[in-house]
Amino acid sequence: MARICSFPPIESASARILILGTMPGAASLRARRYYAHARNAFWAILGELLDFDPQQLDYLARLNRLVGADIAVWDVLQSCERPGSLDSNIDRDSVIPNDFPRFFAEHPHVSRVYFNGAHAEKLYRRHVESTFQSATPLTLVRLPSTSPANASIRYADKVARGARFCPTRMLPNRARAGVR
Repeated sequence: MARICSFPPIESASARILILGTMPGAASLRARRYYAHARNAFWAILGELLDFDPQQLDYLARLNRLVGADIAVWDVLQSCERPGSLDSNIDRDSVIPNDFPRFFAEHPHVSRVYFNGAHAEKLYRRHVESTFQSATPLTLVRLPSTSPANASIRYADKVARGARFCPTRMLPNRARAGVR
């Protein structure tokens, strides 16, 4: 089984929020882009929360929207061995986490970490949280996975759950006003 590696983070020095996935899937690795699978709901959900249409923006413009909203995106794992794209297929003995002590030292304003699914949270708690303490107190929140493999939760419920935990300034005016 071949070792796969994640991407550098989408980041800015002003980041206040960090969204963590587990490891890019096969489609993302081929495209060399975060959340590249056509049925992954990540960009659609962030588009709703940040009031942009991901279908109308190229990848770089979507990244700029995240950075402009003080959102960083990364993966818990720097590398691992995994056949296919399912997080459940990750070889536990092959896991190497990303350098979170360095990341949090370079991004001292990050105070909220959102996990894109249960596997990201589980790996973070096992391989990162247990090994270091961030200088800034962190609020850790698991959100439903945006993966197409997580079809048991409706898209609207994923958006609503994300909106409930996102800082109000991120939301478009209609969401702030409670209009859906």
